[in-house]
Amino acid sequence: MLTLSSRVQAIKPSPTLAITAKAKLLQSQGVDVVNFGAGEPDFDTPENIKAAGIKAIEDGFTNYTAVPGIPQLRQAIAAKLKRENNLDYAENEIVVSCGGKHSFYNLAQALLDPGDEVIIPAPYWVSYPPMVSLAGGVPVVLETSQADGFKLTPERLQAAITPKTRAVVINSPSNPTGAAYSEAELQALAEVVVKNNILLISDEIYEHIIYDGFVQRSPAEFSPEIKKHCIILNGVSKSYSMTGWRIGFTAGPAPLIAAMTKIQSQSTSNPTSISQMAAIEAYNGPQDYVVNVLTDFAARRAFIVKALNDIPGISCFNPQGAFYAFPDVGGLIGKSCNGKKIDSSLTLCEVLLDEAKIAAVPGEAFGAPGYMRLSYATSMDNIVKGIKRLEEFVKGLS
Repeated sequence: MLTLSSRVQAIKPSPTLAITAKAKLLQSQGVDVVNFGAGEPDFDTPENIKAAGIKAIEDGFTNYTAVPGIPQLRQAIAAKLKRENNLDYAENEIVVSCGGKHSFYNLAQALLDPGDEVIIPAPYWVSYPPMVSLAGGVPVVLETSQADGFKLTPERLQAAITPKTRAVVINSPSNPTGAAYSEAELQALAEVVVKNNILLISDEIYEHIIYDGFVQRSPAEFSPEIKKHCIILNGVSKSYSMTGWRIGFTAGPAPLIAAMTKIQSQSTSNPTSISQMAAIEAYNGPQDYVVNVLTDFAARRAFIVKALNDIPGISCFNPQGAFYAFPDVGGLIGKSCNGKKIDSSLTLCEVLLDEAKIAAVPGEAFGAPGYMRLSYATSMDNIVKGIKRLEEFVKGLS
């Protein structure tokens, strides 16, 4: 008989991908579903970036490359980090992987021994805890709430650190909440990290999608000492609408980058050659696209947050970044729809898809029961339609 490993049996599939897949299946069957599940921009990849990928194919740049990414791309990333973040990284301090998820996976495999602890504030991106567990590590989840802005305080971080703690993960701006840490807040967390000689894993994939004049900073900028304890994760997927191109990168201490490269050499080898050439154009080419899409995202955010707060039983935090609304739906739990009791946000999202044809991701996926995530990386028409359906759904609850 086929016996699967205990490792894989302990891991659940990504709920965000599962919701999106079910919504797309219904849509393929002709069902009019409003999909708030997708964690990707609805805009097309910019033309100049697509042209660079096409040129790579036409030029025959379709073979294996260096495992950590071609030198030209790592140089472009180093130039981006210098230009936008005032950070100096050498080529051997940067490794390019097949997306941001792959970057975190390789990092966990290179960093963690069995029993090592990684502190993860909740709500968290769905894949952090499973990837820590797959590396033999122990995810230590610290809950935050809407009342405290969904942010980890230095006091709570200090209290959670043990002799087994290796790192803390900070995702700013955050998926799923859109919360973003100010410079002072990051500085305070970084000081705790340095004091306890652990690492700060800074996931900055949404760094360009920010609102209301928020100033995005990388903690590695604050001092040489903090930089030594900081690992930056980033990529082209969100800022340049390149989710399918699968390019992410890690910047950090050279020994760690070498270890991640060694692991990558025995798994995927190099990231896709064609995508690497497109990513060079993304980083080195015009940056007006990033500014232009923010106008649309800001308008959508303003509409959906206000509309959600106007629905009885729902309270929605105003995100500083990313493209997600993360409302507290606790006021709907305990109600019923067509005789079906809504006993959790998980059940709520199941009923929403079945009854109202709205796809949203339950807070349980992010370690935050009682909430749900709505991506506003979709057209304003879809957002308006979905909110109207949600309003009617809530009115019909008993």
